[in-house]
Amino acid sequence: MKTAFFFFALILSTSFTASYAQTAEEIISKYLTAMGGGEKLSKLEGIKMSAKVNQGGMDIPLEIYNLKDGRQMTSINFQGKTLKQGVFDGKDLWGTNFMTMKAEKSDAEATAMFKTSLGDFPDPFLDYGTKGYKVELVGKETVEGTETFKIKLTKKPYTIEGKTEENVSFYFFDAEDFIPILVESEVKVGPAKGQISQITMSDYQEVDGLFFPFALGQGVKGAGSQPIVITKIELNPQVDPKEFVFTEEK
Repeated sequence: MKTAFFFFALILSTSFTASYAQTAEEIISKYLTAMGGGEKLSKLEGIKMSAKVNQGGMDIPLEIYNLKDGRQMTSINFQGKTLKQGVFDGKDLWGTNFMTMKAEKSDAEATAMFKTSLGDFPDPFLDYGTKGYKVELVGKETVEGTETFKIKLTKKPYTIEGKTEENVSFYFFDAEDFIPILVESEVKVGPAKGQISQITMSDYQEVDGLFFPFALGQGVKGAGSQPIVITKIELNPQVDPKEFVFTEEK
């Protein structure tokens, strides 16, 4: 029926743009509705995801925390030890160095880049206009057999090595369900600089009236991805604030 509708609209329209029958703003509105609604999302205070990744045939458990005030953390349980990555306590960004097994702060540039996304919880598209973000419908694109709307999201720019760099991501929304199945962005720093980061999302499930992907994949375009299986999602979890605080190790 959807295909027939678009075909009929194309016949009636004298404008190529109208054949999309959607605008970027409409797509984002339908996306937020499909996820459970902007009102419910705005009331979230935090999300805890229990997950696992497979490395060398071994399932490694993770706990991922994202809080409304910007604090976040990924806690990894590996061989009886707890390792932390991507921890932000409201001021410092830090994580465990896998070589020294000690906590280390990220440099000022990485911390500043991270802070450009503060306020994105629980979703960068929620009230995106008030954040100064811009959305643009690039067009339609087929992703692994699924027809999608490709949306360009432009956020606050980065400052890297003293130069202003654009902060752009491309979201691919399923054209029928209006849920994102792929996010692409250019890697700006590190060994993969210049390559395209890809995050895939699938197996959406309901949690207390909101919908979240329970299957994720993260990697670099053309080089495969690391699958992450979400086993449980808790909304508004109780978290000890001390878990986020950087502790100098000697």
